[in-house]
Amino acid sequence: MPWEEVSDNSHLSSIRHSHYHRSVKKAPSGILPIVAVDRASPTPLYRQLYDSFREAILEGRLRAGQRIPSTRSLAAELRISRLPLLEAFDQLVAEGYFESGVGAGTFVASSVPGKPGPPERAKAHGPAPRWRRPVSRDTDFLLRKEADPWLRGWGTFRVSQLAVDRFPLEIWSRLVGRHARMAHGSPGNQSMSYGDPMGDRPFREAVAAYLRTARAVRCEADQIMVVSGSQQALSLAARVLLDAGSPVWVEEPGYGGARDVLRLRGARLVPVPVDDEGLNVAAGVQKCPRARAVYVTPSHQYPLGLTMSASRRLLLLDWARRSGSWIIEDDYDSEYRYESLPIASLQGLDRDSRVLYIGTFSKVLFPALRLGYIVLPGDLVARFAAVRNATDIFPPTFAQTVLADFIREGHFARHLRRMRALYSERRAALVGAIEEELGGVLNVLGCEAGMHLVATLSKGPRDRDVSARAAAQRLWAMPLSSCYLGKPSRQGFVLGFGGTDVPEIFDGVRRLRGVLER
Repeated sequence: MPWEEVSDNSHLSSIRHSHYHRSVKKAPSGILPIVAVDRASPTPLYRQLYDSFREAILEGRLRAGQRIPSTRSLAAELRISRLPLLEAFDQLVAEGYFESGVGAGTFVASSVPGKPGPPERAKAHGPAPRWRRPVSRDTDFLLRKEADPWLRGWGTFRVSQLAVDRFPLEIWSRLVGRHARMAHGSPGNQSMSYGDPMGDRPFREAVAAYLRTARAVRCEADQIMVVSGSQQALSLAARVLLDAGSPVWVEEPGYGGARDVLRLRGARLVPVPVDDEGLNVAAGVQKCPRARAVYVTPSHQYPLGLTMSASRRLLLLDWARRSGSWIIEDDYDSEYRYESLPIASLQGLDRDSRVLYIGTFSKVLFPALRLGYIVLPGDLVARFAAVRNATDIFPPTFAQTVLADFIREGHFARHLRRMRALYSERRAALVGAIEEELGGVLNVLGCEAGMHLVATLSKGPRDRDVSARAAAQRLWAMPLSSCYLGKPSRQGFVLGFGGTDVPEIFDGVRRLRGVLER
């Protein structure tokens, strides 16, 4: 039996062994469940305990395989003797609700003896009425978006997939251990307390130094707010800058995740076409001259991969200055350029504080890190901090302290250099495979940077149909047409190569050719 030896003279103590008592101490403790005990009730305590556990199992509050705390822990928590607990546990094991093993502890049984039918009252009165459950209608459009087949898995050509297996985990683990030890010895353990809504100061200083040097961003640490990624940065920007109904320019084609955030805020989306020079500012002015804001990816346009020309950048900044509009610049992965040095940010050209600059470490380190940043104009800092304080108060601190050292000690720069070489090799493999296997069928576009490229269809079937058939063969080729708000002007595929190695790339292109031929 799985319970500790007791000192009483009851028949229960005779079946408990001191050897088991020593071994059970090594088993981890389970989470204390809610157990009702009424000392004034005529029902014996062991029966109340038995009924509580049995009901919790049948109702699904305790699940199969879940560990049950020791009788010692439960007795201390409930302030009762252990004897009624031992009796209740005996009965639950005998009836098959609990399972136990020597030295392992007590668990909810993997199969429950049987669930009771509906209560008599429910039978008598019939099914409960189906009342309307009021919720915000602002989220309806998200639920209407079915899970597209090309987004249901991870593997060949999946966009946003990284070579996470190449991340220097040994170095990262050493830094994690260092900061864990520092937190343990910190007076008052400040690292485990509430933090600044803007983020950890040393981390923001490290980010500011990196952005000034590598991205030509005009910023100080005081302007940087740490976020969980680009999506949270966009959400905060939408809350601060927009009202319901505010018109916002968005790139056409463009990033669907940004559109979702803006629509949740109630913004009116104005699709502005993208050509070989990037966002067509003149077309945007013609459609909506006084938009409240524009969302743009100038260094590496998503999804086409183009770079906004210098003349278009100056036109966009001039329009924002004259119209009093905001520019939200999303610089999500332009650290990876293969035929030139990284492009300077649009924010670095801004002299009127109209640009909010968003970046993330999800694409250059690993997505589960959930760390990004937004560089704010000085007069917006207090407002952003207030909104942050009203939502999630402050960003988690520990990972920021680790990443600050990772940057300061040079590990970040070395990792970027290694990954740039790796992704360059994979990009070249994908371009070469497409030219060899699908030349004349697909035309490569926007392969100078990032971890994806676009392959446009010169003719033939609709890209959505091909993508759906490809997904059945575990090829996650996203259709280009899914990136348009209106009628698509191009058909093709957005192919990620960051998380796909060279042999898999060649095999994937051959299989994609087979799908297209069929």
